[in-house]
Amino acid sequence: MEIRLARPAEHAAVGELTLAAYAPFTEGPHDPYVATLRDTTARAQEADVWVAVEDGQLLGTVTDPPPGSRFREIGGDDEGEFRMLAVAPEAQGRGVGAALVGFLLDRYRQRGLRGVALSTLAEMTTAHRIYERLGFTRAPEHDWSPLPGVRLIAFHLDLEHT
Repeated sequence: MEIRLARPAEHAAVGELTLAAYAPFTEGPHDPYVATLRDTTARAQEADVWVAVEDGQLLGTVTDPPPGSRFREIGGDDEGEFRMLAVAPEAQGRGVGAALVGFLLDRYRQRGLRGVALSTLAEMTTAHRIYERLGFTRAPEHDWSPLPGVRLIAFHLDLEHT
């Protein structure tokens, strides 16, 4: 499996992969978040959009926004934060999500960041298990709600002591 930046020609496919992975957690095609999930081009203008690829097949993606990006939610300037971790439904259970997160953790360590913060839906329990296996702990003091009825829970990883 290769992890690399998404190419502009792949943006539409990356958006559809992201939407397919998030479909069980959206309110359907009229959910306002659907457009954000699909719009890889907008994310790539403000963040690194990484993809996992094998034999020419897109397996997964994750967005890594820098400090100051509108795609950041709770991370401090000395922390990494990633968004929209998504694995194609047919590739789930193969370690793609863990590989993408591990790749970012290595990058954050190389940059000398002190930690990683992220938000996720409470219902995304498969992702929570990945985060916990990689050493993340719950950070309930950073739980928040971007919209009425949408509850995001926070996780944190201390990179200085792992």
